[in-house]
Amino acid sequence: MYFFYPLTIGRVFGENHMSTRSKILETFETVAQEQGKTLKALSDTTDLLECGLDSLCFAIIIARLEDELNYDPFVESDVAEFPVTFGDFVALYQRLQA
Repeated sequence: MYFFYPLTIGRVFGENHMSTRSKILETFETVAQEQGKTLKALSDTTDLLECGLDSLCFAIIIARLEDELNYDPFVESDVAEFPVTFGDFVALYQRLQA
């Protein structure tokens, strides 16, 4: 009998992408709680403007992710506009990590 643990699955399916997505989701949840915001359930199609966070929350999220992931895609990429959905936001970080 074989057991697959999250680390094994992460290696098979792209650990960097999974850990980046998990870190982003965790950061959204933590910041929402700290700022007293009610965060809607996040999926790839969730509109960031309607997820329950304000501009201060997004500034905190981006700063924390820069500290934890060691890069800021809004400075290091050629993207000229802010992502619209949660999936767009995650993809922006994943693209730079690839």
